[in-house]
Amino acid sequence: MTRALITGGSGFIGSHLTEYLLNLGQHATVIDNLSTGKLTNLAPVMDHPNLQIVIEDIRNTQVMDRLVSECDIIYHLAAMVGVQKIVSEPINTIEVNIGGTEVVFKTARRYRKKVMLASTSEVYGKGVNFPFKEDDDSLLGPTVRNRWSYAASKAIDEFLALAYHKEVGLPVVIFRLFNTVGPRQTGEYGMVVPRFVRWALAGEPIRVYGDGTQSRCFGNVKDVVDAIYKLSVEPRAVGEVFNIGTPHEITIRELAERVRQRANSNSPIEFIPYEQAYEPGFEDFQRRVPSIEKITQTIEWAPTTTLDETIDQIIAYFRESDNG
Repeated sequence: MTRALITGGSGFIGSHLTEYLLNLGQHATVIDNLSTGKLTNLAPVMDHPNLQIVIEDIRNTQVMDRLVSECDIIYHLAAMVGVQKIVSEPINTIEVNIGGTEVVFKTARRYRKKVMLASTSEVYGKGVNFPFKEDDDSLLGPTVRNRWSYAASKAIDEFLALAYHKEVGLPVVIFRLFNTVGPRQTGEYGMVVPRFVRWALAGEPIRVYGDGTQSRCFGNVKDVVDAIYKLSVEPRAVGEVFNIGTPHEITIRELAERVRQRANSNSPIEFIPYEQAYEPGFEDFQRRVPSIEKITQTIEWAPTTTLDETIDQIIAYFRESDNG
């Protein structure tokens, strides 16, 4: 039986991956400090005999040493998430993203364990070539805008992973996530789709930051964890970087209208300046589109869930949670 260690395993994506691995008959150990993750995310599998939950920070080297020694593979998803949290907690963002990842790789090296590293489309920064390809240049903003600390810290994580692979032969796979959405995601830290759904269901104004012409691509979490697992068992993926997402774009204004329609809501759509929503001088991206050519060629994966299906799943999740 494969024994997987999932850092950040009670988070939105981590909990879905944990459930996926347990359904495959694997043993899953989750480590999470619950700063953004919630044990309720693991409710569907909480009583599973092959699930172990450790409530601890991944920077606790003694605990990580034991857990890594007992596992076969590490899925490293623990990180600071959400634009609002990144802007308001820049120290924690940098220390958790870099310091935590350093502990993971040092410990993985000690026991020669494979690491699946979750990265982000943020590392492309203000890239101008679309769709983004894995070997494209990165263009980040100035250090005086702490909004860029997340992108920079995740880029360092990638450099560290590839350094361990090159220098000591550690098996690593890096996957960059593009706006993953689905049930269990909250809008608490700035995630746009669950925020829109909550406002639409409550009949409150749907608040679009900026002018709403910026576009994004939203991938369903079920498709994403399927890709992560398939990369983990593909030998050709080792030492490589892969985008995971959908290439289908939608503007944020269109997204607000789509959510309002799917929720049968009469909520008005309001536009809020970035400076009011986040902080003065906040920079956003006009487009964020992944090329999925590399991952498709490597593991024959492609997303299958439509945005409407995903929105409907999130609406159903919130209605069930509110009634529960």
